[in-house]
Amino acid sequence: MSTTWITVGTPLPSGPMQIAVTPAGVVTSGYLPAGPGASLPLCADPAKIDAVTGRITEYLAGRRRELGLPIDWSRTGDAHRVVLRTLLTEVPYGQTITYGELAALSGVFEGTTEPGAAARTVGQMMAANPVPLLVPCHRVVAADGIGGFGGGRVGIEVKRWLLTLEGVLEPTLDWNGPDWAEAAERG
Repeated sequence: MSTTWITVGTPLPSGPMQIAVTPAGVVTSGYLPAGPGASLPLCADPAKIDAVTGRITEYLAGRRRELGLPIDWSRTGDAHRVVLRTLLTEVPYGQTITYGELAALSGVFEGTTEPGAAARTVGQMMAANPVPLLVPCHRVVAADGIGGFGGGRVGIEVKRWLLTLEGVLEPTLDWNGPDWAEAAERG
């Protein structure tokens, strides 16, 4: 399948998102630009561009709680897909789940006896999530705090921003997102 790319401007600390689409749906999304000199084939389908750009923009403005974009799962292995789909369907906007709770809920790790192994594996799966934001890995947290997020310091700031948008965290004085209390009232 041919893959083309859409760049979506965002208010996120990471800047614009890069979204890869195939005829089946979004196959890859990323918070960090592809890098200098990267030559990505651009999407020329106005309907796809409008849907992706519009829904992500609405979500980040607090006017949408689900992106509702089709996902192309063709590049995701079976166990990883089960965990990601469990997250997508079972953890709604404004809620979080721990790595261990997601491991148990997914059913993928039944029979795992090493303490913490399933939670660590889910952490690795979240780090390898090919479609962050569409599958909200920012909602997966550590049992004792916010946990990690790909992209180092900028990644953690993206996670904090998204959790603030969803009302999980209180906004700080320098938060540049929409007023989540007003967004929650619009629901």
